[in-house]
Amino acid sequence: MLEVVTMKEIDAIFAVTDALGIHREMLVIPLGPASPGRVRRLPSGKLEITVDEQVPIEEWVKELPGLIAAARGA
Repeated sequence: MLEVVTMKEIDAIFAVTDALGIHREMLVIPLGPASPGRVRRLPSGKLEITVDEQVPIEEWVKELPGLIAAARGA
């Protein structure tokens, strides 16, 4: 179980968001994971991406594009 979000997880998220053309300044990534992981749009318009603490990051980022699309209302 993941206890702290490290650069490994952040880099995996950036690989997805960079490919989607989302500027890194538009992201908020809490350093504490949650279960389940989630993506939500903040009032500022930024996307908060909370890493799942139970699903390995390599698997979880496969779901990330869909979570981002849902948070953006696409």
